Amino acid sequence: MNLICSESVEERVLSGQRLSRDEGLWLWQHGDLLELGRLAQQVRFRLNPEPVVTFVIDSNPNYTNICITDCVFCAFYRKPGQKDGYTLTLEQVMEKVQHAIDLGATTVLLQGGHNPAIPFDYYLTLVRETRRRFPQVTPHFFTASEVTTMAQVAGLTVSEVLQRLKEAGQSTLPGGGAEILSDRIRRRLATKKGPAEAWLSVHREAHRLGFKSTATMMFGHIEEDDDILEHLEQIRALQDQTSGFTAFVPWSFKPGHTPLEQHITRHAGPTHYLRMIAFSRVYLDNVPHVQASWFSEGKKTGQIALHFGADDFGGTLFEENVHAATSFINTTTVDDIMTLIQESGFQPAQRTTRYEILKRF
Repeated sequence: MNLICSESVEERVLSGQRLSRDEGLWLWQHGDLLELGRLAQQVRFRLNPEPVVTFVIDSNPNYTNICITDCVFCAFYRKPGQKDGYTLTLEQVMEKVQHAIDLGATTVLLQGGHNPAIPFDYYLTLVRETRRRFPQVTPHFFTASEVTTMAQVAGLTVSEVLQRLKEAGQSTLPGGGAEILSDRIRRRLATKKGPAEAWLSVHREAHRLGFKSTATMMFGHIEEDDDILEHLEQIRALQDQTSGFTAFVPWSFKPGHTPLEQHITRHAGPTHYLRMIAFSRVYLDNVPHVQASWFSEGKKTGQIALHFGADDFGGTLFEENVHAATSFINTTTVDDIMTLIQESGFQPAQRTTRYEILKRF
């Protein structure tokens, strides 16, 4: 038996002590899945004592699919000049927001490609008009790499871009674009997005300005175990500095129609996903919530994840196009989400983007 063993790791977790990176790597590689799930539930209820699982009513439209970044895992983007590329007008985006609100949405997660033809004022106008026309909805807009693109196009710093978005009415940032926060992996997946620090620096500055954001991970492609630990270590360290992350949201890579598809030798199935949910809950001791994804993993796996440390069930995602481009499609309704949560033995509660409870059911 190594100096690191199941008993020593379990003792540290149950006593509320932080796992070291070496202990985390041992647990990720050797921990029994069901035992890991049990430990994760202990942490989950220590941080969120009530048997409540939250969800948000939201939609995830896209304002453009034109992108110059050439990520090998993406089937959604189109290069400038391609005939099926598009950029929506302000009114077209507002129609999508209105449609989401008509279905009860309180959050709209708006994303697009890295399109250098779009002026910075376009983004500011999207935020201002959303807040003016629909004050009841949270504009959960633009990933870190989109913010970086805005700064490059406008000749501004990232801090200046975020400050102007804040003045326009934005207060949260989605966590997309993190992929794996390992420079070795990012060089192979998305060279033009830059190193891990490119994503981390945007969220660090956003938190400094009072934004809340999520942290994400797309796994199950070319990463190795140490890359998983590197990603979680980066998230944990930044959270120690800022306390700005509301939740951690992992999902497995969907290879369909992507350039990366031919290089994937194994896919992350339900067992691997449940290990990730449980392990991240144990390792990220300073992140309040871990989100189970019915959308990316399937409803049954999402339900099981609620017993492996997750306390949130994500959103309704009335519109979603990026996963759909890989031919992976799941849909649901608010009633369906509540039923799935109740069937799992928990009380559903509708939340805001910032994880404030709006209504219990």
